[in-house]
Amino acid sequence: MQQKNRSRHRHMTSFQVISLGFLSVILLGSLLLMLPIATKSGQCTSFLDALFTATSAVCVTGLIIKDTATYWSLFGQGVILLLIQIGGMGIITIAIAIAVVSGRKIGLMQRSTMQEAISAPTVGGIVRRTQFIIRTTILIEIIGAALLAPVFCRDFGFWKGIWYSLFHSISAFCNAGFDLIGIRTPFSSLTSYSVQPIVNLVIMVLIVAGGIGFLTWEDIKNHKWHFKKYRMQSKVIFTVTGLLIFLPALYFFYFEFSNVPLKERVWVSLFQSVTPRTAGFNTADLTLFSEVGQMLIIMLMLIGGSPGSTAGGMKTTTLAVLVSSALSVFRKKEHTHFFGRQIPDGTIRNAATIFLMYIVLFLVGGMVISSTEDIPLMTALFETASAIGTVGLSLGITPDLGFVSHIILICLMFFGRVGGLTLIFATVSEKKANGSKYPQEKITVG
Repeated sequence: MQQKNRSRHRHMTSFQVISLGFLSVILLGSLLLMLPIATKSGQCTSFLDALFTATSAVCVTGLIIKDTATYWSLFGQGVILLLIQIGGMGIITIAIAIAVVSGRKIGLMQRSTMQEAISAPTVGGIVRRTQFIIRTTILIEIIGAALLAPVFCRDFGFWKGIWYSLFHSISAFCNAGFDLIGIRTPFSSLTSYSVQPIVNLVIMVLIVAGGIGFLTWEDIKNHKWHFKKYRMQSKVIFTVTGLLIFLPALYFFYFEFSNVPLKERVWVSLFQSVTPRTAGFNTADLTLFSEVGQMLIIMLMLIGGSPGSTAGGMKTTTLAVLVSSALSVFRKKEHTHFFGRQIPDGTIRNAATIFLMYIVLFLVGGMVISSTEDIPLMTALFETASAIGTVGLSLGITPDLGFVSHIILICLMFFGRVGGLTLIFATVSEKKANGSKYPQEKITVG
């Protein structure tokens, strides 16, 4: 029997380990949040509400049924923060770090799993990269908390201010979107700090820092300001991230907040262009946006952050590959390339597959929720984009949705964080090629 179990363990793929790891932490977190000690009222939380909250925390989304500040006790908030930290850095990263600290040997299987988890180019040096991820994460979160502390200590007292600073720093860097400002007005997010420079700037920098990916941070550490020495992926990430912050901010500045005073107009425009990818905080009432503005946010939520980061979504590199592939077709060029480097055809196929999966699940989920709850389709699509992009922005309908809609959002959050290809590869067994190929025949497209 032992030999049989060992055989099964050996044949478990990296994708299955990653998927089961996230699922296990979500279930454990759900059980902890169901305890009476986790709520301020001392009552048990239903399994669905606890599961939704745990999934949202581990998948660093931020969609909530219960207001984090007013419903959960300090213990419950601590569990949520721990789940955010584990989900942000990655289940496998935490596991490898524990193994290293305990002195256990890291085998090839663990190294391969870690490579998939952080989207590393090679297995070599994976333990060193893990240590770098842990150190960088802790350092950035401590700096963020220290910068937020003067504001929150002034507003909420010393000890609560320290807790609020740490909570929001971790939540922002991990792109989670959970907040404790609901103590003023439930579900209000950071709207009361819309013109506060320190809170706005620190939260935005933390969001971007967590969303660009740990491999990009490795390039920054190794090459400093020598952009030309960065790996091609880092160059693409910086370029796309910059454009996705600057262009939406311009739209929000001139069209959504044209009647707002200039100082607030600048801050809210920048913040609302940063947070949809994929943080979930907001400093403006999203229900007051035009349909064009809401659709722009939906598009940003679906794109998300970058590979190997704390963010979810399709990823900036997926968008870049698809756009570059389209441009190569327009120019009648045979290959797709960035910064003098050719992109493999397999990468283009993966990008197209990921895009198709996200669009289909986002649309189908939105249509089912719209018909089930009898709400406008745009409102439902905003919610499903937020879930599958692991963002957490909402038009305020999440707490009032029914059982079926909550299950749909749970599944979308899990899909968005673990990754579409990871889930597919975890469930579909790999078939060995037999060397034969189907005959080729052309088909007209477009």
